[in-house]
Amino acid sequence: MAVQVPLWHHYLQAIRSRAAPRAQDFQRAENVLLTVLEQVRSLDPRFLVDYSQDLEAFQFALRSSEDPLDVEVPLQVDAEALLVEEVGAAAAGDGPACYRLGVPGAGAGLERWMTDDVFSASSEGRAKCCGHIVPSKVLHVLRDLLVAAIVHCKHHSLITPGSLNADSLREEQLHLSLLVSSGWRTIRFNVMPVVRTRLRVPALEGAQLVPGFPEGSLKRITGQEVALVPASAEHWRVSTDYLLTRLLGVLGSLQGHRLDSLSILDRVNHESWRDGGQGPGLTFGHLKTVLLWASVLFPTPEDWAELQGAVYRLLVVLLCGLATRTLPHFLHPERNLLQDASLDPSTLYRRVERFASQPEASLRIHVTHLGRSAPPRIGSGVRALLQLPASDPTYWATAYFDVLLDKFQVFNIQDRDRISAMQSVFRQTKTLGAGEC
Repeated sequence: MAVQVPLWHHYLQAIRSRAAPRAQDFQRAENVLLTVLEQVRSLDPRFLVDYSQDLEAFQFALRSSEDPLDVEVPLQVDAEALLVEEVGAAAAGDGPACYRLGVPGAGAGLERWMTDDVFSASSEGRAKCCGHIVPSKVLHVLRDLLVAAIVHCKHHSLITPGSLNADSLREEQLHLSLLVSSGWRTIRFNVMPVVRTRLRVPALEGAQLVPGFPEGSLKRITGQEVALVPASAEHWRVSTDYLLTRLLGVLGSLQGHRLDSLSILDRVNHESWRDGGQGPGLTFGHLKTVLLWASVLFPTPEDWAELQGAVYRLLVVLLCGLATRTLPHFLHPERNLLQDASLDPSTLYRRVERFASQPEASLRIHVTHLGRSAPPRIGSGVRALLQLPASDPTYWATAYFDVLLDKFQVFNIQDRDRISAMQSVFRQTKTLGAGEC
């Protein structure tokens, strides 16, 4: 097998050397944001401060990309007293359900959530529900509070000059975007209100994982509280980001190169496939989903024992997804994560295939590593074969994969059945966008 193994490990070591400074940058930016959120809390006690951002720090250290980080602002509300009404009946294939948060007719203990700035009275005159907490109104209140908190913190020198400016605050449809400077790095946080509650979610309860995750790990994670976040101006939805990050942490506790392969592809994606982060393309969330599926399809420790083999296991899942223009959400397989209009799966496929064929050209961190290009890892005939699925997904049949895996020479004979299982899951995925209800 013509492999430059030391180059893969050199590339990984270079990425790891940047993890500690990135974690420090995140810590400084988080401290600024928490200072502002503490002031928000003092201005309006309906909004709490969540100090448990360890999972976001964990993800940020893994990444090279600069995608925004989600920050949840929990609402101080008795979630058990609310009427959680499902409005987007989640029949199979209809996507994630959406909810309205109703306030009971009596409203005992919920009076501060029945004010006009966050509440909309019901026009139906029902005794059981007198109205609903409206996410668009909550977002508007939170934005005004953030502006006031930033001004206060700057005036009292609670944050470093230049680290944060209210002018960077943008009210998007479903979150508030805020830029925080940390040293030379600027980190974008997507601030969103959340209601944490125990809610039965059949889609999560029914999720079954084949070997690849420790037994019972998904059940334990999905059995915890769920976070309801804005899904539209009027509705809320269950956020799966927290659950997926917890599953990523589970993978990190296992032996092997699962997370290393994710870090490598995220770096390559940022530098090569997205031109240094300047162009549209795959996000860390896409690659995280690829790793989660790959961990199910390749469940044995031996699958992840060798670094290059681990990377190619992610690549074959990613290539299949791009060729079929389908990447199922890990917990909601009926949702296709490649539906974003800014994504061009055909172009992405060619870039990923180029890396799979000749990775050496991209495994360079610094300009001093540049030199004479290494010869292609596979011949031009096989490269032409690899390019076929971008225009005709029917080529991604078992026979095609047999040729592909044999040429890459990093898989074993059992992988053919696993790839067939992956194809079956991908074929069942609908063309439903991630934010639809």
